[in-house]
Amino acid sequence: MTGKELLSYVDHTLLKPVATWEEIKTLCDEAVAYHTASVCIPPDFVGMVHNAYLDLTICTVIGFPLGYQTTETKVNETKQAIADGALEIDMVVNLGDVKQKSFHAITEEIKAIKAACDGHILKVIVEACYLIDREKIELCKCVTDGGADFIKTSTGFGSGGATLEDVELFKKYIGPHVQIKAAGGIRSIEAMKAYIAAGCTRIGASAAVALVKNHLEEDV
Repeated sequence: MTGKELLSYVDHTLLKPVATWEEIKTLCDEAVAYHTASVCIPPDFVGMVHNAYLDLTICTVIGFPLGYQTTETKVNETKQAIADGALEIDMVVNLGDVKQKSFHAITEEIKAIKAACDGHILKVIVEACYLIDREKIELCKCVTDGGADFIKTSTGFGSGGATLEDVELFKKYIGPHVQIKAAGGIRSIEAMKAYIAAGCTRIGASAAVALVKNHLEEDV
């Protein structure tokens, strides 16, 4: 796999709370130059990026990073993000609902947010580091039944990030239309390749371009 092929899987990400417009512009310039799948940025930058980079796929986050906002708040966030120019939405599930086994409520929230996406891609962040396998399996069903496009491992702000074991578990229990995004702690070419080989069709990473830009004409 070449560096260019590898970057086509990457949501080039900058979500730190102190991100500046200059840093966001650098991220977007890199995404355009190296043809990443998208940029994943905070919601307050979506409109500015949409106006400055007309051909760039913009992803943003909803209910981030803790997920305990009300469904109504998440729906409104989603509608605003789509209106501002986002084409992909990464939402965080309510982990309190997970722990109290309110899986029907999670499914209904996913359905509501998917409807608010107005046909655009929805990725559901389950923050797997806080979950036991039984909860992960239930969430695979929620994501599938809710009509989301992706299940995503992590926010990158929790106590742990992506693991290959979680990806393998998700593959067994998600529906056929659901894809997998691995994110959180993916900081090497080898790790990116391993997640893609395991079945991920997206990688959330902040360092991917820096890792591979010197190898774009080589096999990595």
